[in-house]
Amino acid sequence: MIFKTKIFAALACVLFSFTTAQAQSKVAHIDTQQLFAEMPEVIAAQKELEKLEKTYATDIEASLKEFQAKAQAYAADAENQTEITNQARQKELESLQQNIQSFRETASQDLQKKQVEMMRPLYDKARTAIEKVASAQGFDYVLDASQGGGVLVANGKNIMPDVKKELGF
Repeated sequence: MIFKTKIFAALACVLFSFTTAQAQSKVAHIDTQQLFAEMPEVIAAQKELEKLEKTYATDIEASLKEFQAKAQAYAADAENQTEITNQARQKELESLQQNIQSFRETASQDLQKKQVEMMRPLYDKARTAIEKVASAQGFDYVLDASQGGGVLVANGKNIMPDVKKELGF
């Protein structure tokens, strides 16, 4: 009887440890900010956005120079002009100033829209690669180890090299 109890106890221990092992989840981590910053497509998109931003900045600077030149010319010549001419010039300067402000706002909105259009597919591509690598390696969870990502301990496997390989870089 004691022999059967020992076998039953040993069998129960083995079964319990097997069940416990099955219940544990495999966890990995990845720094998604680092991954995204190193993706060649992201770097290329950022360069394109910077180029567009510089174009807008150049256009705004040119408009501001034009405004300042007109304002100085009108101020220098104001005494030689009629009140009606000076009022018309003032309205023209106000209109130019409003146009510059409007262009700034439009440029800012356009840059934001372009950034979303360019980056969204890249975020999705990175996420798909992370999911594919995690699934292939049997991970139940992948924690974001980025600064502020909410991970207190990231002692699991870092799948960054595998995801980079999946993305082709």
